[in-house]
Amino acid sequence: MDFRQQFIEFALDCNVLRFGEFKTKAGRLSPYFFNAGLFNDGNSLGRLAEFYAQAAAAGGVAFDMLFGPAYKGIPLVAAIAIALARDGRNYPFAFNRKEAKDHGEGGSIVGAPLAGRVLIVDDVISAGTSVRESVDIIRAAGATPAGVLIALDRMEKGQGDLSAVQEVGRDYGIPVIAVASLADLMAYLEGRPDFAAYRDAVARYRQAYGVAA
Repeated sequence: MDFRQQFIEFALDCNVLRFGEFKTKAGRLSPYFFNAGLFNDGNSLGRLAEFYAQAAAAGGVAFDMLFGPAYKGIPLVAAIAIALARDGRNYPFAFNRKEAKDHGEGGSIVGAPLAGRVLIVDDVISAGTSVRESVDIIRAAGATPAGVLIALDRMEKGQGDLSAVQEVGRDYGIPVIAVASLADLMAYLEGRPDFAAYRDAVARYRQAYGVAA
């Protein structure tokens, strides 16, 4: 089992990935739900960060530092930086505040100065707002967005024929690396006869709303 399949199994074990019937922001009824906010203790966050580190290595994107957009990106970027450092890859990291401070260190960026090629880390890409804001922050500092690293790519159409992940690639010319995708989830379900009903429901959903890999 590769790390993507291991990640899906881990998400299931943590109840972060669930099957059933869930209404999405787009008003669709999805047969699965992924809530990265439930990686909410030290063990699960640490393990999640290790999966991100593996995905970063497998993605082949060159970067000089990490950036986590507020709010969900803040614990992620710190944990991923630790996981990478334990693997012998020590990178500086930073995150932003929603409101700038006018005392102490001041400004809206906490951590290392934004410089060089910056890898953005987040949980998922829904409307792409967080990525857009991150790209603007990074460019304003004179640095270069190198890519985006997320937990799950739903491979699902947005308002048009492209997914939110594909739109980010198109709009900013940067790669999006996912620890796992809907295709990986389908592959996992294929190997689990006890999940046959869920597999069929996810397949139908993908047929209706999915995009090509």
